[in-house]
Amino acid sequence: NVTGDRGFDPLGLSKPVEYLQVDVDELDQNAPKNKPGAIIGQFENRGEQVSAADSLQPYDEVFGLERFRECELIHGRWAMLACLGCIVAEGATGVSWVEAGKVELDGASYFGQSLPFSITQLVWIEALLVGGAEVYRNTELDTSKRCYPGGVFDPLNLAEGDKGLRLKEAEIKHARLAMVAFLGYGVQALVFGEGCLGSLALFAKNLS
Repeated sequence: NVTGDRGFDPLGLSKPVEYLQVDVDELDQNAPKNKPGAIIGQFENRGEQVSAADSLQPYDEVFGLERFRECELIHGRWAMLACLGCIVAEGATGVSWVEAGKVELDGASYFGQSLPFSITQLVWIEALLVGGAEVYRNTELDTSKRCYPGGVFDPLNLAEGDKGLRLKEAEIKHARLAMVAFLGYGVQALVFGEGCLGSLALFAKNLS
């Protein structure tokens, strides 16, 4: 019943975790046969809990549905940024995302301007900034606000009411599409050694 869910779950990942209570085994050394303990009870975890005790893994159920939903949304947002970034960067510079790492080894630059940082320094800066943001995000215990923080991240109040639900559904649909699209980017890079626009140019060339 979460925005964007349609009940398609062939692996049964949305089923609640079931715990079994098992009785102790028989330990009578004089008996000809000791029977194993039988199942005497079972229960399900009705709700996942988020705790501030562990800022790296706040969910008490690592493979729980709430965590999967959050990871899907976060990964989808990164995928949307990556798909757009690959196209814009290749179109503006002529360098595909496949070759971007090799170019950066010659010196970090941004829109043709050299940056006073080495690759190692940029990696550390990115790790600290992104890692710090993730640690800060994990201090939020409300599962809804973890995905949709609002506030300064929603200055136009678009996430409120029915319109907000429609936008959330549109976001998760585009996020899923972007993750599949970037998988396609990766396959293109492995097969053709080209980025998205380079692969499109090869496709157009083969048609002519």
